[in-house]
This record gives sequence, C-alpha cells and structure tokens, in this order.
Amino acid sequence: MKAGELVMRLFHARTTAHVLHLKSRSYAQHVALNEFYDGIIPLADSFAEVYQGEYGLIDSFPTKYTPVMEPIPFVKDLADWIQDNRYECAGKEDTHLQNIIDEMVALTREAEYKLTFLK
Repeated sequence: MKAGELVMRLFHARTTAHVLHLKSRSYAQHVALNEFYDGIIPLADSFAEVYQGEYGLIDSFPTKYTPVMEPIPFVKDLADWIQDNRYECAGKEDTHLQNIIDEMVALTREAEYKLTFLK
C-alpha cells in the first residue's frame, strides 16, 4: 500500500506551497497557495489516522523531497498522482478513506483553478 507515500507527498506539498506562497508576487496566487497549505495537512492527518484505525500503524514514510518552483504544474501533478494512485493508497471498498482522498483532490483542483484563472 502507498498510504505512507500519500501522507508524505501531502506533507511535502504543504512545505512547497508555503515556500511558493512566500515567493509569490501575485496576490491571487499568494492567497490560493495559502488556502491550499492550510487545507492539505488536516486532510493528510485525517487520512493517516483513519487508515491507521482501520489497518494499524503506517510503517513506511518515504522521505525524499524535491522542491518545486512552478505552482500550477505542482498542484496539477499532485492531483494527478493522487487520482492515479488512490486505490493503491486505500481500497475501493474503503469509502471512508476514499472520501478523504476525494477532498484532497478537490482541494488540489480548486487550487489549480485559482492559480490558473485568478490573477
């Protein structure tokens, strides 16, 4: 299962979004990234706790972190990765976990929209 990888990707996404937020010269981008990094950690934490309540402790959290400098590809790639790997992170029958994953995708796609169209 990739549950630990999902959680770490979200933790790294929070850090990346915060750095991009601080470097932004666009107010709309600044706000969109702030909303994203404020929202992603509660979802990561909720997923991890619910997953561990169901299956036991996650025993592997990959630590590789690669900084990203462009916000739109960053959020798009994250949403794509989550959607492509969601059923390896939690089974289709785990609707309670899939609902949290849906919220992750929704938050990420909302950020993608705001970063792309709101200047």
